[in-house]
Amino acid sequence: MRSGIFLTHSAEETFELGYDIGENLTERTVILLDGELGAGKTVFTKGLAAGLDIDPADVTSPTFTLVNEHVGRLLLIHLDLYRLPDGINAALSIGLDEILLQPAIVVIEWGEKLGNYVIAQSYHVKITCLNQNDRQIEIKQQKE
Repeated sequence: MRSGIFLTHSAEETFELGYDIGENLTERTVILLDGELGAGKTVFTKGLAAGLDIDPADVTSPTFTLVNEHVGRLLLIHLDLYRLPDGINAALSIGLDEILLQPAIVVIEWGEKLGNYVIAQSYHVKITCLNQNDRQIEIKQQKE
């Protein structure tokens, strides 16, 4: 997965960036997604899923279920921490430690709720709304 700062000018372009990343994933990867409500976290995840040969129509934000699994070329485990209290203990209570051991692509929306908890060899994707259509998407690798 490549690091850098990317600009998208529509939901379709955000989807395409996710697709390009998903298409190139070949092994277990953890992606922490941050951004305000409506920034495009789920759109990005739908694109990533499509790149993994998963129907993007099947991918919805797991705000109420907390965890969704999708089978494609690789297993996608999609978590949403929005409704959980801040802090790692709440995330561990839904089985985060076991999920991180899975040979899967793990996407965690609202990753900032994990606080200082570091997931080695993960990627942090921050989506910033610049205006109604434009997004800045910064991807950084966490190596520790």
